[in-house]
Formats: sequence, structure tokens, C-alpha cells
Amino acid sequence: MFPSNRRFPHRMAKFVLAGKADCPYYAKAELLADALQRSLPNFKAHKISILPGEWEEWLDATCKRNGWKHESSPLVWRELVEQGGKGMLLGGFSDFLEHCTDYYGITSDMPTEMMLKIAAENLETQMSLTEEEMHQLSLIQPLHIWITGALSLTSHILIPCLLSAEMFPKVAAISLHLLELKGDGEELEELKRETEDQALAMLHKVTVHTGLDQAFQEADVILLLDDFTTNRENESDEEQTQRVRREISERYRQYAQLIDTRANKQVKVIVSGNSFINLRCLLLVDGTSSIDSHQFVALATQLENEARAIIADKMKVRSSDVTDIIVWGNISSIFYIDLQRARVFNYDGAIKGPAFFSQPVHTIFQDRKWLETEFQHLVCRRRAAVASMTGRAAAASSANGILRVLKAWNGACSPDEVLSMGILCPGVYNLPDDIILSVPVTVRDGKWSPLLNVNVGDELKERLKICANELQQEKELG
Repeated sequence: MFPSNRRFPHRMAKFVLAGKADCPYYAKAELLADALQRSLPNFKAHKISILPGEWEEWLDATCKRNGWKHESSPLVWRELVEQGGKGMLLGGFSDFLEHCTDYYGITSDMPTEMMLKIAAENLETQMSLTEEEMHQLSLIQPLHIWITGALSLTSHILIPCLLSAEMFPKVAAISLHLLELKGDGEELEELKRETEDQALAMLHKVTVHTGLDQAFQEADVILLLDDFTTNRENESDEEQTQRVRREISERYRQYAQLIDTRANKQVKVIVSGNSFINLRCLLLVDGTSSIDSHQFVALATQLENEARAIIADKMKVRSSDVTDIIVWGNISSIFYIDLQRARVFNYDGAIKGPAFFSQPVHTIFQDRKWLETEFQHLVCRRRAAVASMTGRAAAASSANGILRVLKAWNGACSPDEVLSMGILCPGVYNLPDDIILSVPVTVRDGKWSPLLNVNVGDELKERLKICANELQQEKELG
């Protein structure tokens, strides 16, 4: 093995050599690359040693991802460092040797005995590294988070925020499970790679699932983002509603059974989306006998946020300056936005104070008629508009609502903060015991409690009765 006296260009050359750990030609390619790195300051090589039993799967996935065709060990490509494009395939050992001979004037005459010796050493080293890695992994007890509807835009926005110490302050590592029953396996693999490429410190492992064979195994947190709003040609609104209800009933009864038998008994389950949110949550509660009903909630914080945005726009403040809005009722259908506890910060009115100073919305907003009529209709219209959107704004609003609930559930928010959640709330507000209804709650030490110091007058009772009747009908038809 020797270099010629030819003049070498200064442009950086980075090569990647991958092969079976016991492959003698991979060993020969390694030594050739080492010689080049010693001789040429601008030559860099990265080596990937793969166990023999994992080689075929790894090679197939790598070639598919890059659009290459290659069938043997080793696999050699050049990374286009300066152009920023994908790698340029060279081929196997003979192709790499030919390239090195033509371009750098370096050849290889390694004896067969040395090739076999290095290959055996490579295999022994890789097996030792794998064994050590498996041992280290066995010492970690990660939090298992499952996301259904994992290919949704909400999921894409949510994932980086979930994998943070701020969201789970007492957790060392997170295993993320991405489930998409209607999805493409390649799309899920791409999402997995995107997640891994972010190098998030708390990420332990990402697994993808297109079926229910492993669904919710060891789950500590389950985020149900799958939705059922796909339109079909020649299908009336009533036919679509009936079909969606049937699909939800079948799917969520399956989910309930799997959660009951596979998930951690302290699992936290959040149901989100646009269609039949309360019903979906109720099907889970009714279908699980070994998990407390307090561990299932339907997401209403997205509605809260939309109502806050309307009030903030009217009062010329930021959405974050409006707090303690209450959502009562059926999150996906008949609901009521209650402002009896709502407060506003940083309002530019006759009375001003420091940053922590707030005033009741009812005190400074005099148009009560607008609040009880047009405001309610505006929230409903905004809800309908968001439900029909497929863009980033709707997904971001949904993701923000999920994160807010998780923060409160994990003790990262004030125990006095009021949130609206769809929950099973027997024995309060004179409501039926067997429906999921959005009500105001506070969360303390990881447990939510319905807020009792609210005024439930005759008018609100009548509204809640209408919501409850609708939910009872959904339950019977579901």
C-alpha cells in the first residue's frame, strides 16, 4: 500500500465505509482508508461496523433512503460536504480501491491472512460494544409516551416539546412510540429519523407502529391524536356522522382493552382532536376496569385558547394576558364559554398596576350582551374554522393545549391555575354520573379536582342540561 507523488487537491473529501463486522473486504477497505487519512490531511473517513445478523436490514434501509442499489459488504459512499447534497455512492471494495488508485495513487496489497484476522477482530469488538450498549440501556428506566395519529401535523409540532426536562422534570429519559394505523410505514420511519436527528437530550429510543400488536405496551403517557373526519364522495352529512361514530366506537373499544391490559396502571391519557372528543374519552373510561377514571381527560384547552384570543383582540392585549376562562359541555359540539372567573392583565384602562395586577373581564368589559351572544357565536365559528383547517395554526393550537395539560398534570404549573377538561365528574354540579363533560378543574400533586367555588346559576344549569342530553344521546348511539 503506497501513495504516489501526484499533487493532491485541497478540497475536503469525506468517505463513509459501512460493512459487516466479519467481512474481510470491509477490513481491507478500513486499512486503505486509514492509509489515506495518514497521507492526506484533507481526507476523512467514517466507519460503520454492523453485526452480521443486522447487515441485510441496515443495507436495505440505507439504499432505499438514498435511492441506491447495492447488495454486498462493504458499502462505500462519498459525502458531498461542500455541496450539502446527499452522498454519492461509490460501491463496494473494488470500486473504492479503483477510486483511490485513480484519484490518489494509493493501492492495497493486504494478504488474505491479515484480512481475515482484522475481520475477526472487528467482529469481536463490535459484539463487545453491542453487549455494553445493551447493558447500559437495561439500566435506564425510560418514560414511555405513545402518540396515535403520529403523522399528524400536531404530532410533528408536539414531539420536540415533549422531549424536554421542562415538561417532565423528574424523568431521565423518554421512549417515544409513534402509532399510525392509516399511515405509510416509510413516512413513520422518516418521522423517526427526523426525531433522532434533532439529538434531543431526553430521547432514549423511537419506535414506530402501523398496527396494534404492541400498542400501549408499558405506556406512561398516551396522547390520542387520531381523528375521523375524512369526507367521502356521495356521502351525506348524516351518513358521515354515523360512519364516523361507528369507526370511533370500534377503534376506541379496542384501544380501551389494550390500555387496560398493557399500559402502566398510573398512565395519563389525553384525548384530542375535532370529532366526538367526549365520546372517545368515555369509551376509554368505560372499557378499562383496572385504571382509575381520573387518568383519562378530553382536551378542552384548545377551545379555551381560542376564546382567549377573541377576548384579547377585543381588549387590545395579548392572548396570554387573558386567564381563567371556563369551557363547559361537549367540546366537539354544544359548549358554553364562561367568563365568571376570567381576568385580564396589562389592560390599558382607567386603572393600571404592575405586571402582576389583573382585573375581572366583567368589570372592565361593559358590553354584557356581546359577551353572552356574539362572543359565544364567534367562538363556535372559530371552532368550526379550526376544525376544517389542516394548516399549522390549528395544529399549533392543539399542541399548545396538550402541553398545558401535561405541565399541570406533572406539577409544572401553579395548583391554583384553572383549566377546562373533559372528565367523568360524578356527584358535582348536579350532572349525570356517566358522561364525560368539560368542566373547570385544578390540578394538585398530579390529581385533578373539579372546581367547586364557581357559580352554577339557573341559566348555566339549563345550558349544562342541554349539553348532558346531547352527550347521553352520543353515548347511546356509540
